[in-house]
Amino acid sequence: MSISHAPPGSPEPDISEISSPKTAPADPADSLLGDTPPNGTPPSEPPPGETVRSDVHPVSAPVDLEPIVPTSSRRTRVPRWLRRTTGPLLLLALWQLLSSTGVLAADVLASPGRIAHVGGDLIADGSLASAMTTSLQRVAGGLLLGALIGTGLALVSGLFRIGEDIVDAPVQMLRTVPFVGLIPLFIIWFGIGEAPKIAIITLGVTFPLYLNVYAGIRGVDAQLIEAGESLGLSRWGLVRHVILPGALPGAMTGLRYSLGIAWLALVFAEQVNADSGIGFLMVQARDFLRTDVIVVCLIVYAFLGLLADLIVRSLERLLLQWRPTFTGR
Repeated sequence: MSISHAPPGSPEPDISEISSPKTAPADPADSLLGDTPPNGTPPSEPPPGETVRSDVHPVSAPVDLEPIVPTSSRRTRVPRWLRRTTGPLLLLALWQLLSSTGVLAADVLASPGRIAHVGGDLIADGSLASAMTTSLQRVAGGLLLGALIGTGLALVSGLFRIGEDIVDAPVQMLRTVPFVGLIPLFIIWFGIGEAPKIAIITLGVTFPLYLNVYAGIRGVDAQLIEAGESLGLSRWGLVRHVILPGALPGAMTGLRYSLGIAWLALVFAEQVNADSGIGFLMVQARDFLRTDVIVVCLIVYAFLGLLADLIVRSLERLLLQWRPTFTGR
């Protein structure tokens, strides 16, 4: 018995469509992509005026994907040594041009050609090699003493609070005193031999190393110290495996800076009561107004400083392999 809610006199509704379930497609993707349904009946064309979904696309063949290449890698590869030498070569060409046109007089600044000729003469007679050997010995002695003193004071001040209270204040006071102003005192104390020259270089090297090593020690993460203590490291183990490796980048930076100060101190030291060295050649050239010899000596100073910096940077790459850093793009 069925109950109909249709009004009287209206035809009975056909409930066969309601009661009979529709056959679902075997694969939903097939119905969406417009393939032939499982019953073999081809899909009917949409009636006129009906909107067709545009977000349904047929399956296409696999597309070959191209890897994304960074912009820096797509640039033209130019050898780095060529890029680094471009600036000095352009400066040298400009210098030669100004000298050739008479803008730079020879008594003011000699031309690059003249300087190369004078440098060849100094190399041929052996005076430049002898002066370089003497200057290198002085820098090596002052750098070694300054590194030992500066690093030792930094370790005492950085590892121990009592050491910081005793050492740091006097070092900061002496650091503000210009080491060039101490040259007369060094001459009075040590005479006019090699001792005052090495003392000036030592004083110039000590303070940059002290500041950078001290900052490196105090910049070690406290969580690394706690982790080392939780692993059972002794105090010496913490210093050896945690603190010193953490302070090594700062020490390398201080060493590079100290080398620059060492060559600067050498210039002052060799111009005071010196009878050999590159500075002695510069003093003689100044007395005879030889700007070409002075420029040759300055170029030698710059070359030795660049060579020393290259050695320290190579040492950094060797000792700091564990420390990945940004190298530029």
